[in-house]
Amino acid sequence: MTTITPATRMPEKGFALPAGHARKDGPATPRRRSILNLLTVLCIAGAVLMLGKSSWIMLKAEVSQVLLARAFSQSVAAGEAVKPWSWADTWPVAEISIPRIGASAIVLNGATPESLAFGPAHVAETPRPGERGTSVIAAHRDTHFAFLKDVVVGDLISITRSDGLTFRYAVTGMRVADWNKSGIDAHAPGHKLVLSTCYPFGSVVHGPERYIVEAAMVK
Repeated sequence: MTTITPATRMPEKGFALPAGHARKDGPATPRRRSILNLLTVLCIAGAVLMLGKSSWIMLKAEVSQVLLARAFSQSVAAGEAVKPWSWADTWPVAEISIPRIGASAIVLNGATPESLAFGPAHVAETPRPGERGTSVIAAHRDTHFAFLKDVVVGDLISITRSDGLTFRYAVTGMRVADWNKSGIDAHAPGHKLVLSTCYPFGSVVHGPERYIVEAAMVK
């Protein structure tokens, strides 16, 4: 058995080269950078294909919330709407959080299919959170409102609007109803909040039922 002492230690790869064999990996040329960029894109594309449709939806939902959070912070600081990306047809209007379960999300303006693909959205035909009546926020059951299944009566919901004002609501109940028989009254007395998503949770089939979380404002 050969004992390797400091004096006889074998040279480590990458530290010594035989004479006349100069290292050739100098500064990257434009052509080399293009090849590296192409390989990176191909790797990402391959990863997306391996993830599958459902995982891709989850990934998009999480990444979009990072961009929306940045735009929301800018909106609060500037006092005006800031789009999350230049071609967006919506913008952040609030941040919703439920401390007990550690859930939070940025809420977009207008519950259109395009908006709901990126986050919860405020239904435009209802009052803003904090105003008199029933404010309604909707989101998909498999992404941004998947946590609604963990909400219980008494949970506190905090909503901070883009104008910096924060309002708190306490959950008063949950129910399931057809989308066209929800019984939600946007002009109901008091200050109320409804969080709505498709039902049942975990289903991949679109159906008429909605899971409705109802809450009332607390001081």
